[in-house]
Amino acid sequence: MNKTDLVAAVAEDTQLTKDKAAAAVESVIKHIQSALVDGSEVRLPGFGTFKAVARKATTARNPRTGETVDVAASTVPKFSAAKGLKEALNG
Repeated sequence: MNKTDLVAAVAEDTQLTKDKAAAAVESVIKHIQSALVDGSEVRLPGFGTFKAVARKATTARNPRTGETVDVAASTVPKFSAAKGLKEALNG
């Protein structure tokens, strides 16, 4: 499922127009991203938790050349699935 499919599904489920459903999906994505940038977690019960995690700087190796490369520290998004989502996938 891509974003267009998600918008169509939301429009159908909520009886909204595709334009209004697209605005709603965009708003949800924007607010999740904004919360992560601010350092907050986003918890969606039954689905999971989004959070920003700091990665330390490290040294990696290019497998083709064997040359070592320094990888800078960064902040990356992390998603942890909730028990309900795990059960839905495995049940």
